[in-house]
Amino acid sequence: METDKIKFIPGGTVTSPEGFFAGATCAGIKKAKESLDLGVLFSEAPCVTAGLFTASKLKAAAVTLSQERLKEGKAVALVVNSGCANAYTGKQGLADAETMASLAAAGIGVSAKDVLVASTGVTGQLLPMDKIEQGISQLILAHDGGHELARAIMTTDTVPKEAALDVKTGDSGFIIGGIAKGSGMIHPDLATMFCFLTTDAAVELGFLRTALQKSAAMSLNMISVDGDTSPSDTVLFMANGRAKNEPITAGSRLANIFQDALDRICIYFAKALARDGEGATRLIEATVNGAANLAEARLAARAIIVSSLVKTAVHGGDPNWGRIIAAVARSGAEVSESKIDLTIGKIAVLKGGKPLDYREEDIARVFQQEEVPISVHLNLGTESATAWGCDLSEEYVTINSQYMT
Repeated sequence: METDKIKFIPGGTVTSPEGFFAGATCAGIKKAKESLDLGVLFSEAPCVTAGLFTASKLKAAAVTLSQERLKEGKAVALVVNSGCANAYTGKQGLADAETMASLAAAGIGVSAKDVLVASTGVTGQLLPMDKIEQGISQLILAHDGGHELARAIMTTDTVPKEAALDVKTGDSGFIIGGIAKGSGMIHPDLATMFCFLTTDAAVELGFLRTALQKSAAMSLNMISVDGDTSPSDTVLFMANGRAKNEPITAGSRLANIFQDALDRICIYFAKALARDGEGATRLIEATVNGAANLAEARLAARAIIVSSLVKTAVHGGDPNWGRIIAAVARSGAEVSESKIDLTIGKIAVLKGGKPLDYREEDIARVFQQEEVPISVHLNLGTESATAWGCDLSEEYVTINSQYMT
């Protein structure tokens, strides 16, 4: 099968596809000394580019600028910083984002209009433009620079998140790579995440946009850490065509395998983001089957991983499974008490709305695993969805009560 020809590349990153280069530096934007906090991603060939952004009514300056520049679906580079989100900063913030793009463009010798911008960190503060300018001047781009860039975009993340897939089909081949960040303010509709994807495949813009939307809908928009979102969310997908394949379009020979590969890497990042939630000790994977439609399956699955009561029960190993059913019941999805089934790990807890024989200590043991699978079957239809979240710990409160100090 074509899907058997998709493989993760050991040590893969956003610069694994041909023609992509990156670099990062410590510009002093973050309070932590010697922390990478500024970087550039660059393609030696112009890219067909798709983007997804925050659903917030108030968007960070970088989001406003990048959305405007992506109307034609073209880009060559991205300049990104962590430590300051440049959000809620008005006209000056937008001017600073434009200057940041211009500085990066001059450094790599491209037009400023082809450079996108992303910023993450503390909101309500202007970018330290003197540090930005100095930092950009000392950047060195390299084909293996994706590893540094993955670290430079981190905020409260504990580990960098990067991956790449090698796709082979017949006499064609291409690579999809990426990096992501996000640990808190993570919730459906992108959250405070960055996810920067690249490919050396040639892809038609309309198909690239549709493919990214489909993948995000079942991965990056199906995770939650704390129910909060931000003004900075940015997902970008740059395709430079260096693989020299016939451009992939909807319905073409490579369309399905391209979508499959994109789904896989987006799910990988979704799980990595949820697993690294602020203060998290466990990954929760909630699957809802048998929903009346896909929208309701997603609503129910999201409700489980968003529930603070479910998250705290998992953290404490408390076998209070009624919290899961309560979350599904308030999700907005159609439910029938006499039809619902619940399985936690491999333990069947509920069948047709009736509790089964089980031991509470067995459920508690599942809740204490590093990965906690929860499966709900509504038995009302054929649609299913999976969402990913994490437990809620005391450490989450500590991190967010001391974020600026």
